[in-house]
Amino acid sequence: MPFADLSSDIRASAPDLRGRLLANQELSGLTWFRVGGPAQILFTPADDDDLAYLLSKLPEDVPVTVIGLGSNLIVRDGGIPGVVVRLGGKAFGEIALESGDRLRAGTAVPDVKVARAAADASLDGLAFYRGIPGSIGGALRMNAGAHGGETTDVLVSARGVTRKGEIVTLSHAEMGFTYRNSAESTRGIIFTSALFQGRPGDQAEILAEMDRVTSAREAAQPIKERTGGSTFKNPEGGKAWKLIDAAGCRGLRVGGAQVSEMHCNFLINTGGATAADIEGLGEEVRRRVKESSGFELQWEIKRLGVAA
Repeated sequence: MPFADLSSDIRASAPDLRGRLLANQELSGLTWFRVGGPAQILFTPADDDDLAYLLSKLPEDVPVTVIGLGSNLIVRDGGIPGVVVRLGGKAFGEIALESGDRLRAGTAVPDVKVARAAADASLDGLAFYRGIPGSIGGALRMNAGAHGGETTDVLVSARGVTRKGEIVTLSHAEMGFTYRNSAESTRGIIFTSALFQGRPGDQAEILAEMDRVTSAREAAQPIKERTGGSTFKNPEGGKAWKLIDAAGCRGLRVGGAQVSEMHCNFLINTGGATAADIEGLGEEVRRRVKESSGFELQWEIKRLGVAA
C-alpha cells in the first residue's frame, strides 16, 4: 500500500527547491540486495544549499533518512516513511586534489574511485578503499575499513547539513570514530563531502596494493551475488564468520535468502528473497551464534524502514 503523497505539501513550503522530488519511489533497485519497499518521498538535491533549504523548511515531525549506493543496506518491505535523501550528480560526485597531499571527495563518490584517484596522484594511505563496496557517505557514517585501513586513519574533516538546515564542518575529533561507527552527535547530519590526508607514495606500489586487495576480495567474498557486504561486526575476542561457521550456519536459508557458502558473514539474495527473508535469516544466525558460543553478534548492515 503506497504512502500518502507529501510532495505537494513539501513544494508548497519550499517553492524554490531545485532538486528532484518523487513520491512513493521504489528503492529495491537502489540497493545491492534488490529488495525493499518504496520511499514515501525520494529527494535528490541539486547541491548543499538545496539540501539545506529543504531541511530548513521540512516540518520536524517528518522523518529524514539518507541512503548512498545501497551496498550495506536492507530496506524493509514496507518501505521508508518520510523523506529519503539520495545524493548524486556532479555536486556530490566530484574528487579534487588539494595542497598538502590532501584529497576532497563528495559523499556520493564510490570508495573505489577515491582509491583510484589517490593512486593516480601517487598518494598513499587510501588504497584500502578499493576493498569497500560503498560510497564515502557510508564510510563516514560507519568508519568503514578493510585490509588494515579505516576511515579514521585518513579523515581530516567532513562537511554536512544538519536536520535544521545548517551547513557545518566537523573535525576528525568531532566525528568520534569507533569500530564501524561514528559519534551519536553526528546522527542528524547528512554528510556531503570529506577531506582526506594522504602521503606521497610510489604509484606502482600503490596500484599493486590495490590489485592485492581486489584479488583478496574476489577469492574470499561473493562479490558477484546480490549481497550487502559484511553482515555483522566482529565482536571483541572473535571473528564473526568463524562464529557463524561454528554455529552450523554456512549455507543456511530462509526463503530466498542464504548465508553464503563462500564467506559466512555475507548474506545473499538467491533470487526472489524479500527483505523480511534476509533480515529474518540474519536474526536466526544471531540466535544460533548466541546459543552455541555466547557471543552476541551486532548488525553491521543497516536496516531501515517498516515491515510490510
